[in-house]
Amino acid sequence: MGNIYGYIRVSTKEQNEERQVLALKGLQIKEENLFVDKQSGKDFHRPQYERMVRQLKKDDLLYVKSIDRLGRSYGDILEQWRILTKEKGVDIVVLDMPLLDTRWGKDLMGTFLSDIVLQILSFVAENERVNIRQRQAEGIAAAKARGVHLGRPATPLPPGFEEVLGKWKKGEITGTQAAKICKMPLSTFRYRAEYWERGKK
Repeated sequence: MGNIYGYIRVSTKEQNEERQVLALKGLQIKEENLFVDKQSGKDFHRPQYERMVRQLKKDDLLYVKSIDRLGRSYGDILEQWRILTKEKGVDIVVLDMPLLDTRWGKDLMGTFLSDIVLQILSFVAENERVNIRQRQAEGIAAAKARGVHLGRPATPLPPGFEEVLGKWKKGEITGTQAAKICKMPLSTFRYRAEYWERGKK
């Protein structure tokens, strides 16, 4: 048997990987063989994952807690699984899904069942990612419909803005002069002026 590896992924730097670390404890994984990425699983261009794959050799064993920690893209997960198990000859164990353990059932039927389970779980992982994006989009649309302002709060308009705007519209002062009085760039003044006018309609 070769070396034992563990792979952990969380989607952002703020997320805590402790739950996955605890799951991999007691599996005789050396500290230098535990790889952690803190970024999205939308693809496999992750520094620690790529470093780990370069180190993996035939008969090594790789543990991951769940299939979505490996990745989120259905096609990419299947391709990486093929590369690791077929090209590199590595065994993979997915702790949350005992059927995804390539050490057992290496006969035709075992491989067939493992491949079916992998395809189903990969599809579920990607489908969840699509659903999350859809829910986010629907949430944003609903918030906008309620008049909720999204993004950075607008900087308050300077005192006397309406008066300066009126003079600029009458041609009494130039846009540059108006922007200078309001202590903002000309482009910002024009944008805020347009926004102000839309709000009055």
